[in-house]
Amino acid sequence: MPWTMAFCPLDYRYGSEDFKRIWSEIGRHERQLEVERALIWAHWQLGRVSEEDYNAVAAIANPDAVSKDRVSEIEAETRHDIMALTKAMAEAAGDAGWCIHLGATSNDIVDTAVGLQLRDSIVLLRKVLCHLIEVCANVAERERDTVMLGRTHGQAAVPITFGLKAAVWLDELRRQLIRLDESSPRVAVGKFLGAVGTGAAQGKDARKLQELILTHLGLAVPLATTQVVGRDRYVEYMSWLANVATTCEKILQEVRNLQRSEIAEAGEGFDVKKQVGSSTMAHKKNPIKSENASGLARIVRSFIIPTYENALLWHERDLANSSSERFTLSHASTLAEDVMAKTADVLTNMWVDKDRCLANIHAQRGLVMAEKVMIELVDHGVPRDEAHEVLREASFTALASGEELIDVCSRTPAISAAFSAEELEAMFDPMNHVGVSGEIVDECVLLARQAIQ
Repeated sequence: MPWTMAFCPLDYRYGSEDFKRIWSEIGRHERQLEVERALIWAHWQLGRVSEEDYNAVAAIANPDAVSKDRVSEIEAETRHDIMALTKAMAEAAGDAGWCIHLGATSNDIVDTAVGLQLRDSIVLLRKVLCHLIEVCANVAERERDTVMLGRTHGQAAVPITFGLKAAVWLDELRRQLIRLDESSPRVAVGKFLGAVGTGAAQGKDARKLQELILTHLGLAVPLATTQVVGRDRYVEYMSWLANVATTCEKILQEVRNLQRSEIAEAGEGFDVKKQVGSSTMAHKKNPIKSENASGLARIVRSFIIPTYENALLWHERDLANSSSERFTLSHASTLAEDVMAKTADVLTNMWVDKDRCLANIHAQRGLVMAEKVMIELVDHGVPRDEAHEVLREASFTALASGEELIDVCSRTPAISAAFSAEELEAMFDPMNHVGVSGEIVDECVLLARQAIQ
């Protein structure tokens, strides 16, 4: 086979083959043939076309009988893709060719075929999202009680559990699944009411014809259209892709941050026998999959702006959206699936160092337990603002002196008068200040598993 130059990174580096097949040139061709066949099937149901003619059309409505190469040859002459398709089909259908494309405008075929691509994409997107939810649920459950530093503003805050951190991701992913399921009927639609949406060319049964075609294809039926499906539907779909890509990058960014050398609480799996982290720094174990997917998530989000602009067509339509949508829908769909798959892989192979998590808490010399002591003081009758000031002064004393906060607290009159040494010791156990984290994790895991079942 002669070598051919691959130009787009999707051709040789990113995305699953199943997903790229949907949005490939042949994938588009297959679905346009399917739409043309469904049109004649609907005409047959309404008595306008004979069963014999329909069977003849159905027999050739495939890429073997009507090749993409033949369509391209005709398009080179006609400079019109759908006219080339219908001519190639008519050639193959023989006497039944008279009814090919009957009553349709080109965009009836184009937008309905895109509806099929969106329908099939949503099936694959849902599958990989459910896998990601399952993996994330496993992490949350496994690390339910792993205590670690919670951080705000990049600074140590109060204890959290890794399970709760993962549960936050998990519940967000579950919401993404709900959004996808709710939007699917609005996104996976076609249209078949002709050049400006009146149905005039389809005759008195125009709406019935459209309903037959679209339900036969497994698509939702719109109420009103122009020559095109309303692009608000594509905006919603693209917004979902960008949203779920952002969720994934949020997860991956946290993994990358926790893998920092000075934190080292969790990180990507690394094949120490074969994998290379750096061509010069032999010790490196870089979070390359997280970084890779984070970069792709940004590309997904970048398609939001052209998608909004593609919704702004002149009157009943123009063609300014067409070339743009060949990039936006295909690339964003394929890359979003890739991002989710890589996020699932990262979480599947992620390591969590429980000892390091505790060591990082202890390295704070008890400061992250100041809130716990303050709350206990309030429960012992000290006004909240006074208790806060007591702990603020004690904390800054500990910071300035390098002492453990518990030692400063033990000689602070307001604190030592309220608590015994044993009670104070218990307050500085990080496990005693994680609240209802475990309950939240359990419920998030339960709801997520129910959602994917």
